[in-house]
Amino acid sequence: MRYRARVEYDGTDFAGFQAQPGRRTVQGELEAALSRLSGGIRRRVDAAGRTDAGVHASGQVIAFTDAGRLPAEELERALNALLPVDVAIRDLRRVSAGFHPRHAARYREYRYTVWNGPRSPLRERMALGVRVPLDTAAMERVGSVLVGRHDFSAFGAADRQPVRTVHWVRVRRAGSLVTIDVAADAFLRGMVRRIVAVLIEAGRGKIDEQQVAAILASRRPALHGAVAPARGLCLRRVVLGRRGPGRDDRTETRP
Repeated sequence: MRYRARVEYDGTDFAGFQAQPGRRTVQGELEAALSRLSGGIRRRVDAAGRTDAGVHASGQVIAFTDAGRLPAEELERALNALLPVDVAIRDLRRVSAGFHPRHAARYREYRYTVWNGPRSPLRERMALGVRVPLDTAAMERVGSVLVGRHDFSAFGAADRQPVRTVHWVRVRRAGSLVTIDVAADAFLRGMVRRIVAVLIEAGRGKIDEQQVAAILASRRPALHGAVAPARGLCLRRVVLGRRGPGRDDRTETRP
């Protein structure tokens, strides 16, 4: 039986999602829990995206194949009982045999959180602390330059196909809390964190829309490859399915 589920995790103590020899990863923990339920048989876990070390998720989507001995509800409870405290699954359900979340994802949305206030150890565990005031309107204007289909070589690791479609970049403030939401069909490695680094410079009045447009066109690393710290980044949701003529048949995982 093929299943999919939504996964939430605190990425602080993980070396990323993807399994790596000798490193603690989200995929490794999920596959270890499935193995215990399967009498030691390894069950590969596929994901909609491979988050980096220190990056969190509230709406990661995974899929795996299992013998199907337990109903989905019982399988979900059993897996959560075996998973560590920084990983949980929910909304587990059966899907077609060929389902793969990476191929089924129509777009992904990440949220980066900035604490733009006095030093706060609790808030800054999962947010970047910035002490100088940020102009969120300027950040929003710069973000709008990146919306659309572009070659994002300047904002990500080298890739044979660096063209991506960014659907939106939204910057919001609630008191001292600033959130940056970026949605795209797919991302280059490190792309959101590099976008955030540029937006923060815009919020500090160090860079404007024309300069960012020039950086995008140049395809050279923005700000010499500067990236925002991983702790503020969270894979917020993955929207699955394709838009058909006259209807939207998507299945959405919500934050």
